[in-house]
Amino acid sequence: MGHVVSINVGLPADVAWRGKVVRTAVWKRPVSGRVMARRLNLDGDGQGDLEGHGGVHRAVMVYQLASYRYWEQVLSRSLSEYGMFGENLTIDGLPDDEVCIGDRYRIGGALFEVSQPRVTCYRVGIRMDEPRMPALLVSHRRPGFYFRVLEEGEIGAGDEIVLVEQGREKMTVAEVDGLLYLPGHPDDRLRRASSEPSLSPGWKQSFDAMLANTGKLQGNAGLTAVLPDVAWQGFRRLKVASVTRESDEVTSLLLAATEPPALAPPAAGSFVVLRIAPADGGAPLTRSYSLSNVGEDGMYRVSVKRGSGEGSRYIHAKVHAGDLIEVSAPRGTFHLQAGDQPMVFLSAGIGITPVLGMLHQLVADGGAASREVYWIHGARNGAEEVFAQEVRRLLGALPHVHALVAYSQPRAEDRQGRDFDVSERISAATLQKLGVPVTAQFYLCGPAAFMTAMIAGLGSIGVAGTNIHSETFGSEASITPGIAAAPTRPPHPPVGVQGHGPTVSFSRSGLSLPWSDSYESLLEFAEACDVPVRWSCRMGVCHTCETALIAGRVRYDPDPIDAPANGNVLICCARPENDIELDL
Repeated sequence: MGHVVSINVGLPADVAWRGKVVRTAVWKRPVSGRVMARRLNLDGDGQGDLEGHGGVHRAVMVYQLASYRYWEQVLSRSLSEYGMFGENLTIDGLPDDEVCIGDRYRIGGALFEVSQPRVTCYRVGIRMDEPRMPALLVSHRRPGFYFRVLEEGEIGAGDEIVLVEQGREKMTVAEVDGLLYLPGHPDDRLRRASSEPSLSPGWKQSFDAMLANTGKLQGNAGLTAVLPDVAWQGFRRLKVASVTRESDEVTSLLLAATEPPALAPPAAGSFVVLRIAPADGGAPLTRSYSLSNVGEDGMYRVSVKRGSGEGSRYIHAKVHAGDLIEVSAPRGTFHLQAGDQPMVFLSAGIGITPVLGMLHQLVADGGAASREVYWIHGARNGAEEVFAQEVRRLLGALPHVHALVAYSQPRAEDRQGRDFDVSERISAATLQKLGVPVTAQFYLCGPAAFMTAMIAGLGSIGVAGTNIHSETFGSEASITPGIAAAPTRPPHPPVGVQGHGPTVSFSRSGLSLPWSDSYESLLEFAEACDVPVRWSCRMGVCHTCETALIAGRVRYDPDPIDAPANGNVLICCARPENDIELDL
């Protein structure tokens, strides 16, 4: 039988860290007297980041006295204050390799249930003044765990912890944590963990995603998408078979192999990176473009809208049939999902390109014979709607189609009922009028404002986030949990003395710079350049920072806890070995 050693609470506060401000409640400190345990937390406690912490399934964080003593030995330091691991309850007993998900305990006047292991993030490293801590907690199999509160009541230091019921599957916290984060994910254990009724929904979804990886593709499907092997590493020279003017502003390049092997059909929705060497001898330009076909006739098509950037202007003005262009293998995670749910394709402007590829795929494989397909596209007017005839031809080959084309500013010559269906900007209301089921799978691509509004609108009408799939042109939105918002700056060279190492190219940001060993990782280098990045643990555990490595090699220090997907890299613990190209 265990007992409570200390009750620790803390409210969110701003903490200075590496020149940034972090909003966090990881500083928990002991309190005296009895405290009320409520459904969402203890009285006097709070969470700074409700995306990663808090809620009914993560109401009370628990850590063990034995683990304090263990870390004192490993870290060669004294841990004199309880709450240092961000825990609400410091306890004697209930080790992670014995306590099970679903176990229920009576403590004082409250009833608790073990809901999941701790999800480690960088803030525990800040609190411990040990950046490696997120990885150490996992690799040493001492994560700690969360309670949900089944019955509210008062608790206090010295209270006994009484087991009143065991979890159904009898899977320990340490095993469940290792199943998600550590290498080796046996299907039988994943199924058993996923079937535990007390496990929190997010962990169940992760284990279900791992089980769905039936091809055992490299990577951790529970943390991020896994991918098949890329068709080739780095860049390959392809010939521009033809240049087609789709409209005044959009030009398509049809790209063909000049030597074996032939171009394999890409997954619909994929993108490629073009590396163009200007004839004037200037620095190569690298830009990402979605494929607007699925490799019919052994050729890839990219369709590029003329913009203010060097890449699009060069393609429109300088690229001709017969030219050779360096092209990466198709990549990406914006792909059609298996299942029998209706499919909704939502696009605006040049955002049509990846979903047009998906439409080609549906027609090619006949996989949509029994599925409802909704095609909804927005353009300013007829002059700017590209691929209209191609779309109509493809839709005509599918049996269960609902289509709607919206012009926001139709011209005098545009005819409603012939060229377009409604004069409006696409919104959630548009979908409701069309009768789009909220249980469908939604595929979105378009300008940033369109994407933001549509994702919010879909959520407002009850579409689950897991059913919304999107592709972003340019850099993806950053994920920097807890970091206070600051004015955004366009990507730029880092301040100070420039490095002399390998060239690091950020494809989406259009930036190529020499590496400097003054940075601990590619993540830190990207941050110094204000390149948008996504991260959480910063130590190779969570895979939030996982990024496509288009070309080049990296070395890890420390090694990731589990390997990334094929062709990807964890930038939080990687450094370049030679010139590299990142999808950032």
